[in-house]
Amino acid sequence: MKTTAFLAAALLAGTAIGASAETLRWARAGDSLTLDPHAQNEGPTHTLSHQMYEPLIIRDMTGEFEPALATDWAPSEDDPNVWVFNLRQGVTFHDGADFTAEDVVFSINRAKSDNSNMKELLSSIVEVRAVDDHTVEFVTDGPNPILPSNLTNLFMMDKDWAEANDSVDVQQVEAGEKTFASSNSNGTGPYKLVSREADVKTVLTLNEDYWGRDEFPLDVTEIVYSPIQNAATRVAALLSGEVDFIQDVPVQDINRVAETDGLVVKTAPQNRTIFFGMNMGADDIENDNVEGENPLADARVRRAMNLAINRDAIKQVVMRGQSEPAGIIAPPFVNGWTEEMDQTSTDIEAGKALMEEAGYGDGFSIQLDCPNDRYVNDEAICQSVVGMLAQIGVNVNLDAKPKAQHFPLITNGETDFYMLGWGVPTYDSEYIFNFLVHTRGSDRGSWNGTGYSNSEIDEKIVSLASETDLDKRDATIQEIWDEVQEQTLYLPIHHQVLNWGMSEKVGTEVSPEDDPKFKFFTMN
Repeated sequence: MKTTAFLAAALLAGTAIGASAETLRWARAGDSLTLDPHAQNEGPTHTLSHQMYEPLIIRDMTGEFEPALATDWAPSEDDPNVWVFNLRQGVTFHDGADFTAEDVVFSINRAKSDNSNMKELLSSIVEVRAVDDHTVEFVTDGPNPILPSNLTNLFMMDKDWAEANDSVDVQQVEAGEKTFASSNSNGTGPYKLVSREADVKTVLTLNEDYWGRDEFPLDVTEIVYSPIQNAATRVAALLSGEVDFIQDVPVQDINRVAETDGLVVKTAPQNRTIFFGMNMGADDIENDNVEGENPLADARVRRAMNLAINRDAIKQVVMRGQSEPAGIIAPPFVNGWTEEMDQTSTDIEAGKALMEEAGYGDGFSIQLDCPNDRYVNDEAICQSVVGMLAQIGVNVNLDAKPKAQHFPLITNGETDFYMLGWGVPTYDSEYIFNFLVHTRGSDRGSWNGTGYSNSEIDEKIVSLASETDLDKRDATIQEIWDEVQEQTLYLPIHHQVLNWGMSEKVGTEVSPEDDPKFKFFTMN
């Protein structure tokens, strides 16, 4: 730990030399997985992209819609299956090329392609077409009343730049592919890429030709981004003034940071739930000691595991009060969440009885795959759950690793028991269902590592994109949640709480998406 702290301190001290009041030195536990804006649907990856690239619509620091590259949007008066977007004029990419409707068509089609981790958001779109240089029409498979909500992290690329740099195809991150777009950028955003060394340091500078120069504070003129996985090192960097802003103050250090002169901690509920997934679809699984069968395929085993987890204990001991125990994998921000579904209970004896009933009274062993640099106290949560599950005879071998190695286990179907966190930028349950409940296929279910597949539920999920009767739509959402809860598809743990630590000179509110957009920040 001392060696890690020394190296990080040396790195950050080096970046601090000559830093002006407009330089923001930013740190968090993990880096962006790629600069390709359509390759990964992952929070830290989107956060970095938001500084350089832009979508048609963004959410501001309170979570409200705000025009970005589109100035306005509405369903067509002539066809309810068409959304019309009017684009902002006079916008240029960082290399000086004009932003036009052709770039929107290219970007949406690229984000719909097989390699894209964003395609579930666009599954209802059958065609996107340029009416003229500054008007785009989205044709959907039936009226889609919430299409704009799906576009807030859909970044626009320069078609000509992508073609010139052999980056038309989306990077295959899970396969280890490297492309020009994965380490370079050319967006329309407020900041331009100066340099990048993945997992070490990324430097951005203000885009002097940004269209929003007169609309946003843009007090931050340079961003120095340094991922620091070790929590103690990250806090030490903030306390010493080597960084100005960290997104993930460890819960055990909140008071220490808040009580330090010149520093501020700002806290808010996050639009994200932490949970565990289980491979229930396989006839047999590899990382257990049961031959020829899969204990996770039995709903009674999954319910027993759910009853064994003491979420209140995790909140008090592991999270130091900085979490909200969850009974559902949707945070309260989301349409479809109900207080009734979010109730939790712990009952070891009932869990043991279910294990006995399922034929596993003597228990079994299994491996739990866990990230150690993505969520607040992620590895510590996993460690606590290991002890809890042991009480019902489920002996867990914990394998914790960085998110860059952890996430492909889920998307490639190479894990039987895993931790995942899910934010919902659309604020609607459809987003959860498309990625986590629908059968894994070419256009949905890319993060469904459970193996769950139900054709009737799939049909209901697909119907949500075109149902305009909102009462009927909400009823369908509840039917899907009833199935998810009855089958115990996932083991919810808690809704995450955000703690941003910063110098008192930094002015911002905490975004529920945990995605600081630095063009909104002020520097006092």
